[in-house]
Amino acid sequence: MTEDELEQEGAASAAGRPGARRKLPDHPIRLALLDLIAEEGTLTATRAAARLGQSSGLCSFHLRQLARHGLVEEAPHPPGRGGPRPWRLRWEDNAVTAPPGGFTEVLHLTPEEATTLTATLREALAPYAGRSAPPPGAVRMTVQAHFSPPGAEPG
Repeated sequence: MTEDELEQEGAASAAGRPGARRKLPDHPIRLALLDLIAEEGTLTATRAAARLGQSSGLCSFHLRQLARHGLVEEAPHPPGRGGPRPWRLRWEDNAVTAPPGGFTEVLHLTPEEATTLTATLREALAPYAGRSAPPPGAVRMTVQAHFSPPGAEPG
């Protein structure tokens, strides 16, 4: 079945149901884009192209397809014509949310402390990230940690 046929099939199954998502076929670039957005928070097609080694046109196409299927949306950006279009993950009101206790901290770290903290966080996450299969009732959640000085672009 071609990608167009899969998309038409998904559109037909979602017809008449408000807010229903159409099935998005697995595609390595789309999956990579979702992972990058989860990692960076927002992402432009140009930045995605640089990270994935693809053209910005191809990344832009796949970002629009992800948006069409309700998985990403344009992030707020300065008004005006042209310029980069940042994208972010789209969360629905009825989606599973992270448990209370999320936090943001501003820390004063030496480069060595930042390296140690990164290793500690990776070690703490390893049992969850290394699972061969998710346990019953598990939902995909993104854990983000960005270490950057104020005004610096992460990544």
